[in-house]
Amino acid sequence: MPSTTMTEAGPREPGESLDPSDWSQFRNAAHRMLDDVISHIETIRSRPVWQPPAAASHARFDQPLPAAARELDEVLDDVRAHIMPFATGNLHPLFMGWVHGAGTPVGLVAEMVAGGLNLNCGGRDHIGLEVERQIVRWMSEALGYPAGASGLFVTGSSMANFLAVTIARTEALGAAVRKTGLREAGARLVAYTSAQAHGCIAQAMELSGIGSANLRTIAVDPAGGMMPDALRAAIAQDRADGALPFLVVGTAGTVNTGAIDPLADIADIAAGEGLWFHVDGAIGALATLSDALRGLFGGIERSASVALDFHKWGHVPYDAGFLLVRDAAAHRRAFEQPAAYLQRAERGLAAGDVWPCDLGPDLSRGFRALKTWMTIETLGADRIGRSIARTCALARHLAQRLDDHPLFEVKAPVALNIVCFGIRGADAEQVRNLVLDVQEAGLAAPSWTVLDGELVARCAILNHRTTVGDIDRFVDLLAERLAALKG
Repeated sequence: MPSTTMTEAGPREPGESLDPSDWSQFRNAAHRMLDDVISHIETIRSRPVWQPPAAASHARFDQPLPAAARELDEVLDDVRAHIMPFATGNLHPLFMGWVHGAGTPVGLVAEMVAGGLNLNCGGRDHIGLEVERQIVRWMSEALGYPAGASGLFVTGSSMANFLAVTIARTEALGAAVRKTGLREAGARLVAYTSAQAHGCIAQAMELSGIGSANLRTIAVDPAGGMMPDALRAAIAQDRADGALPFLVVGTAGTVNTGAIDPLADIADIAAGEGLWFHVDGAIGALATLSDALRGLFGGIERSASVALDFHKWGHVPYDAGFLLVRDAAAHRRAFEQPAAYLQRAERGLAAGDVWPCDLGPDLSRGFRALKTWMTIETLGADRIGRSIARTCALARHLAQRLDDHPLFEVKAPVALNIVCFGIRGADAEQVRNLVLDVQEAGLAAPSWTVLDGELVARCAILNHRTTVGDIDRFVDLLAERLAALKG
């Protein structure tokens, strides 16, 4: 007969569990890995901002499915050698190319706890859902929403924006559209957003079955904000053509330049026209935590829904997107499903009224709320808000340094924390080469975008670790690398 092993829970047959056979050995290996990750964060300035994966690391992840077990220490050695050195780079203070949060050590601990508890936050009566509801109440307070608003954690604002379009569609056509589809709608739905809106808005129109051809992109002013008169004219024309306007999406911080749409004006138009007013706040909504910046977002409190990302300016570990919806009943109408395996009870694990699976398409969901809750509880909204305001001040400092430099010129107003600039007298290829050169050298990670047909370098200053000295060093190294490229 096979031998058995005694545990605190009773006899255990070999191979019956996936838990470690030696908890002490596992604990030691796990503690060493935790120490290594903490040290990685603590010493991030001494590392390249980014470096491409080595050939050996590419090869390591081109192996067949392993049938046999390996020691955890061996696997963690692979993590140290082949994963940790080749990350995105967004922990580093000179990562500025994309709007990526830098994370915090608090978030690391939260992820460890959430992974250990392994909660499924799709439903049932457990504390994970209450933590998520706490974030809904906090964000309602921060954004000026009423008590009783609804909210949901999702992967990111691309998903949150898609859910908002789905809710707006359902409200415009009635809950029956979920079954009958758009063929029975009787009118062509039309939505509106800024010409500088994120591409996920058009994608949301496509995924919802409405089609991106029915998304009107409204012209922007020199500062990059949507022009209200152009919005009014587009709505009037569509009504005259027999279409059914149903949604307008304002942007609280465009991805190219950080521009903020005139949200109060858009709220007035939406109210007058009977449109669902959604705000894509992926870039800037969390700036409402800052006393210095909150006034830039006047009107957001009048929206019907807001998409935002805690994993950007909130520095919660990826992923932690969020959708806030003013009308909780409307949110539920778009997604709730009567299913036998989702029935509620008056008591027991199936107790409760509204579960997260009633508010979106996911039934299996991780405990994203814990890392958000722990980050806000530990750091406090005021400290996070001050950090956000500080990165905006650093962006203005960068813009000033570039404007004062004979080699560079700023190409767009700095509304929040994004700076777009060019090289005086240079063409697009020279700008691209400068960006790629500093990336590949591991010195910094800017990116580029296109403004009015011109390719420009772009820096999104999001990292709470970035200092004035880092910005000054960045400008100096740009000049040095440009001189080397010209040479």
